[in-house]
Amino acid sequence: MLLKNKRGVNKNRGRLDIVRDVLSIASVKVRKTRIMYGANLSFVQLERYLSLLQGSGLLEHDGDSGYLVTERGIKFLQLYDGCLEESMRLKGEVEKNIEDMLRLENMCFSNKSGAKQTGNGKDDLK
Repeated sequence: MLLKNKRGVNKNRGRLDIVRDVLSIASVKVRKTRIMYGANLSFVQLERYLSLLQGSGLLEHDGDSGYLVTERGIKFLQLYDGCLEESMRLKGEVEKNIEDMLRLENMCFSNKSGAKQTGNGKDDLK
């Protein structure tokens, strides 16, 4: 199943995206079922992620009442959001750089100066 992530690219979610989803859902005390449906996980996947996140101290379970993100989990979410914002900023800079390079190529290799065009797509500067 293809999903559109926050970066605007169609692709399957990565593990970090799933961890972010689970921790975000557990920002208020929730039961297992709410996490499973909210993060769009199968029961087997949910069990694996809950075990992983509890083991790493990002999520806590207090008996029958539910799951809740820990302070460490909140820090993870903040760092993840910061990385995502920085990634988007850098992506914009790279796209602008590519546009600038294409403009430079057009300035150099366009046929506006009267240079003869050869069959291979390169200007004949002779």
